[in-house]
Amino acid sequence: MKSFLNKNVLLISFSAFFSDMGYQTVLAVLPVLLVITMHAPVYVYGVVMGVSYGFGSLLGYIGGKLADTYGRKKIAILGNALIPILSLSGIATGFYESSVLFAGGWLSRNFRSPARRALISDEANGSDRGKVFGFLNALDVGGGVASIIVLLSLLYLKVALPLIILATAIPIAFATVLLVFVKEKKRRKRSKAVTKAERSTITVNRKAYIGVIIATGLFGFSYYSLGFPILTIAQSQGSDALGFASYMLFLLAAAIFGYIIGSRKLRLIPSLSGLGYVLSAMGTLLLGLAYVYSLGVAVMYIAVVIIGMAVGTIDTLEPSLITQIKPRNERGSGMGALTASRSAGLFFGNIIMGVLYYFGPFYSYIYAAIAACIAAIVLLTLGRRFGSRI
Repeated sequence: MKSFLNKNVLLISFSAFFSDMGYQTVLAVLPVLLVITMHAPVYVYGVVMGVSYGFGSLLGYIGGKLADTYGRKKIAILGNALIPILSLSGIATGFYESSVLFAGGWLSRNFRSPARRALISDEANGSDRGKVFGFLNALDVGGGVASIIVLLSLLYLKVALPLIILATAIPIAFATVLLVFVKEKKRRKRSKAVTKAERSTITVNRKAYIGVIIATGLFGFSYYSLGFPILTIAQSQGSDALGFASYMLFLLAAAIFGYIIGSRKLRLIPSLSGLGYVLSAMGTLLLGLAYVYSLGVAVMYIAVVIIGMAVGTIDTLEPSLITQIKPRNERGSGMGALTASRSAGLFFGNIIMGVLYYFGPFYSYIYAAIAACIAAIVLLTLGRRFGSRI
């Protein structure tokens, strides 16, 4: 039996591993660096993340379109090569400069992501589709877990945060090199002749595609940066290390659960709604309650693990949905629209989270839980329209 783990899948997945091993460190350290070290108001962090994701929505869509036009491999390499710009944020002299440098690298990451997803989608066929994206997600998030282990180890050895952040450029550069060895498959031109049955399928898939993009955007309003839980735990427990450790638990849960979900034959829309969006709302609500009632770091960690399980499901099933409802030649733009829709929601979601967090963390988490439930309702409604087909 032929394994789905061919050379291209391994190269792309390990590229994701090393890329995340670099920039996830910066993502974890940024809230502590801005709010605790540089003394910026917490809403500034919310604005930074909102703007990064917001403009990232545009670049994600552009990157996806360019991938379909000029080649997925070229765009993936170009975007990945520019991500190390965020590695310079640690040596900035103030939070304004640090924020701009982080945003520059994060925008490059969004520009690259649709092309990389479309590139690996060519290896995802039939029953292996979920396995391929599950494996990609596991390696992707696994790189983040490795980054936090390295971060905690270097902090224990008293290495300064700016130097740690600067060193993240090394694994990201290696990730770019791995993409060079990927062999991109030639894409066939679609036939202009369309049968009546094919026309019906295209109509159904177009409606499903639009519905998924809308639901994804709505979930983006609730999909806050994990910097907020890191801040909540670090400030409530008086320990930066406990905050960083929560991010490692989140990433570990996302990697394991995402791979398990990808290995199962599930109806995509109900699974994405329940095990993705609703589960995310439950974890977020638990985190807010743990903060209000001082339930301790263990309960906060459980909440973060639940959120990680939800995100692992979402990051595996959303691209799987796109490969099922978009033809191969349009998957770059489909992945771009997915990134853009999510990022557009994240733009407003993180800003709202930052403002509400300024008045009290519980308000921000309640908002995020409600927004996730609304997205789940929209997606479930879509699922009923298409019955058992998706």
